[in-house]
Amino acid sequence: MTTNFTTPEAMLGVALEEARAGFAEGGIPVGAALFSADGRLLGRGRNRRVQDGDPSVHGETAAFRNAGRRRAYRDTIMVTTLSPCWYCSGLIRQFGIGGLVVGESRTFTGGHEWLARHGVEVTLLDSGECAELMTAFITANPQAWLEDIGEDG
Repeated sequence: MTTNFTTPEAMLGVALEEARAGFAEGGIPVGAALFSADGRLLGRGRNRRVQDGDPSVHGETAAFRNAGRRRAYRDTIMVTTLSPCWYCSGLIRQFGIGGLVVGESRTFTGGHEWLARHGVEVTLLDSGECAELMTAFITANPQAWLEDIGEDG
């Protein structure tokens, strides 16, 4: 049986599960999921830079890869616990993903406003739970965080 997620908040719940799992593994707690326009989960993933030693495994890229190949992405929605960095914003733009749900942008403001200016329908939820999880990680692991966002620190 396929579950359809009908609200941005429900979709964010999937991404939050991934972020919590990443945090429990000692990784950067950014989770993401890719959904069809009707709310069907296509793929999910989490940032695994620390766990895998691979700087290219961000939450959004993992969810995108796990969704598998599609002919087009305009009718999909990327959901992420944190405003997407430029790398992940580029992925959304490159493949024409039509919608973006952002859990929070308090701890980091990436490219969601840029994406909105280029036709992506953006929903910013300002989730306290997403912000608290990221703040806890940044406080405990400032060097890993700075590395993740491409700063020297």
